[in-house]
Amino acid sequence: MLGDIRKVTITASDLDAVESAYTRFLEYRVTARGKVSTEEAAAWGTPAQAGSDSLTLQPAAADDFEFRFVNAPASPDYVPLTTYGWNASEIMVQNVDAMAEVVADSPFEIVGEPRNLSFSDDIRAMQLRGPADEIIYLTEFKNPVPGLTVPTARSAVDRTFIVILGGATMDGLQDFYHDTFSVPKAPVVESRVTMLSKALGVSIETLYPIAALGLAGESLIEVDEMPDQVGPRIAHDGYLPPGIAMVGFSCDALPPAATAVDDKTSVMRGVTGELIELFSS
Repeated sequence: MLGDIRKVTITASDLDAVESAYTRFLEYRVTARGKVSTEEAAAWGTPAQAGSDSLTLQPAAADDFEFRFVNAPASPDYVPLTTYGWNASEIMVQNVDAMAEVVADSPFEIVGEPRNLSFSDDIRAMQLRGPADEIIYLTEFKNPVPGLTVPTARSAVDRTFIVILGGATMDGLQDFYHDTFSVPKAPVVESRVTMLSKALGVSIETLYPIAALGLAGESLIEVDEMPDQVGPRIAHDGYLPPGIAMVGFSCDALPPAATAVDDKTSVMRGVTGELIELFSS
């Protein structure tokens, strides 16, 4: 079974810009600077990343989650949310309206203003596009919501608790995570995804099949069935793909397809080609 979301890896052509944005406006702190090892690059299937600079940031009041940014060439043709793979990272915050004021004059582009979710006035969220073309949701739970087990924000901006994965078919997405990691299948709902519709140039009233797969550790994977005009994400040869390239989870039983990076970390690819990092206890 997959557990909590431990790490989100994002490619960036300018690590200094990322560091400035996350430390100044999201109150994240730098916890490591390094380089991608040959072993990591080989396990990822991205040999050109060996030796690339990396930057690790954690929330102000927690050490159980981190963003890792890895230097890679810019991809000017990449449009977030319009490809298969990891499309967004959703972060728990204490006050989303206050955060909207904080990031109003920042490198983060507000692509979705704060608003209550259609199914609950107790959940309020906004969406940002970051300096590395990553899509970040900032989400506030004003009160507990029946049926949703989520963490409590320990600082103004805490950890990622949901990652959003786009793929060709709902059955393919759910079957893979169920069969590979014993993640329970979830009910499918038809929902508006305004950011996706805007990115694709279609009506914002368009409905998409989505499901929220519950993991251990108060985390979820939202799986979205993408329309026909969406396809695989294109990466520079030998490099990680643009945007959110990989997501790391705690895992209590490694599948046979996983490739070991070291004695506690393995990696594998999912049904859409998404990279999945696995941390064993």
